[in-house]
Amino acid sequence: MIIDVHAHWGPWFFTMDVTALSLRTMDRYGIDVAIVSATEAVVYDAPRGNRALAEVLGATDRLYGYVTVNPRRLAEAERDLDAYLPTGRFVGAKIHTDYTGSPVTSPQMRDALALLGSLGCPALVHTWGTSVLDLAALCEETPGLKVIAGHMGADGYRHAIEAANGCDRVYLEPCWSQAPAGRFAEVAAAVDPRQLLFGTDSTLIDPASAFGAVAAAGLSEEVAEQVAWRNAADLFGLPSPLSRSTGTDSRAM
Repeated sequence: MIIDVHAHWGPWFFTMDVTALSLRTMDRYGIDVAIVSATEAVVYDAPRGNRALAEVLGATDRLYGYVTVNPRRLAEAERDLDAYLPTGRFVGAKIHTDYTGSPVTSPQMRDALALLGSLGCPALVHTWGTSVLDLAALCEETPGLKVIAGHMGADGYRHAIEAANGCDRVYLEPCWSQAPAGRFAEVAAAVDPRQLLFGTDSTLIDPASAFGAVAAAGLSEEVAEQVAWRNAADLFGLPSPLSRSTGTDSRAM
């Protein structure tokens, strides 16, 4: 069983071969379930992208959604959270700090994360460099908040270790287009394995990159299972896995 906690639905403005996450792509890599944000919602129009994603999620039980939140349009975000979270098909929120011009240290982010904490809604937040430390500090101050540090800080992955060790409600996932060898192994050896998740950044990045990073870490079977699906299922309240005819098990990692 594998749950991808960082994936996207819909085309990007980059030139690339893959434009939309498909079940065929998931099957190719043995991904049973993906939690996705709508590209349109992330880079352009959050309400319209969230609405389009809601229609897609109604057609398959292998995709769950993030309600994309623009901290600078929090009234819109609150309406979407109220509309979509009760459906059970949306299980978290996505905030991209760069596209929305809302650094983790901004008042807008503070308000957005306070709202998500009050709702008990996990948030996937784009982090880079030292911003992962700012996210951990804000999470520690915000009751009820649980955050996934997207890319686990990218080139700031050593800061991500400090962040996760400083707040047990900070989760880390490994996707990054330029990850150096040994990055995930170093992080996995230094933090509580209950705070590790699996994410690919599909369709921006081929899932092979994240699979390779996790496989190279040489995790024990127990930790590999936690990373592959168990921690994500606990965090998002997803059903325990049943046997499937597609996909692979955590030993492939």
